[in-house]
Amino acid sequence: MPWWGWIIFGALLLGSELMFIDAAFYLVFIGLAAIITGLVGLSGMNLEYWVQWILFAGLSLVAMVLFREQLYKKLRGGNSAGYQTGPAGETIKLDQSLAPGDSGRFSYRGTTWTIMNMGTEVMSDGENVRIHSVDGLTLKIEKLPGGPD
Repeated sequence: MPWWGWIIFGALLLGSELMFIDAAFYLVFIGLAAIITGLVGLSGMNLEYWVQWILFAGLSLVAMVLFREQLYKKLRGGNSAGYQTGPAGETIKLDQSLAPGDSGRFSYRGTTWTIMNMGTEVMSDGENVRIHSVDGLTLKIEKLPGGPD
């Protein structure tokens, strides 16, 4: 492929990722590899077609493996800022008593959840407890450290 073909191909891939398709930055690095392959051809290196394709594939793979995840997290953000995404760790006030291992229903955040006592002691009606973890639609709860309120 001529050098200008690689650059056009790379620009189309970059443009499609940035404007139309959300491919998690894969097309960005494939597009950059195509543009670099075109720039190698523009520099005067007359490579065979099969060498151009190997260069393109190698650059694409190396760039995606080494840089894609880091750049994607930096630009799109992740949960790296410490934001809590679920109710785990929050405190709730029980409206029923639960024996160890028992479960019941509880209204929380606008919906009804199944709650399960993960501890070894009875949790009383009106007691504040902590949500230990979430398993599907089940809130696994435990007593607060320091005893009942």
